[in-house]
Amino acid sequence: MNIGIIGAGNMGSGLGKIWAQNGHKLMFSYSRDFSKLEKIAQAIGSNASVGTPAEAVQFADVVVLSVPYGAVEDALKAAGSLDGKILFSIVNALLPDMSGMAVGTMTSAAEEIAKLATNARVVEALPVFAEVLNSESRRFGDQQATVFYTGDDEQAKQVVADLLREIDVESIDAGSLKNSRYVEPAMMLLIQLAYTQQLGQVGFKLLRR
Repeated sequence: MNIGIIGAGNMGSGLGKIWAQNGHKLMFSYSRDFSKLEKIAQAIGSNASVGTPAEAVQFADVVVLSVPYGAVEDALKAAGSLDGKILFSIVNALLPDMSGMAVGTMTSAAEEIAKLATNARVVEALPVFAEVLNSESRRFGDQQATVFYTGDDEQAKQVVADLLREIDVESIDAGSLKNSRYVEPAMMLLIQLAYTQQLGQVGFKLLRR
């Protein structure tokens, strides 16, 4: 599969490294410093390349949006038409200093992204923290973390679910894109626990009986 990644942070590069190891082809894009993209691609190897956001979209079967919430509009403008594309958003609506949420409960980052990318097939999932993605194992002891995904296109959701399983997490269908209104604040709670409460690397685990 060809995966275009818009955003050059630790989340996008961490996911890309794992997917490249599984044989997917990647194109990284959208950075003020193009050499940063080149360094990421060089570190990953022959399965990674770099380009503009528009080139990444044209290249990709799946486009991963991995930018701060405040950069979403600019990134999507640079990406151009996403008509018919699977747009896998890992964007949470965090304030720049991570002190709170820019939107929440009445809408979500995912829904706002879908309004901007009107004909894209938007699926959202907020994977484990970047520190976990970039470590040797994504597991907590012998436990897989639970990652919830949302969306309104069933085929697109299955593609994203498969990509999530490749990073060794339990992927759970959390329903329509509207349910991102609840997933995003829940991830904000994890951020508060990890950094404000200094609990270290934390994750969700869904228990059923």
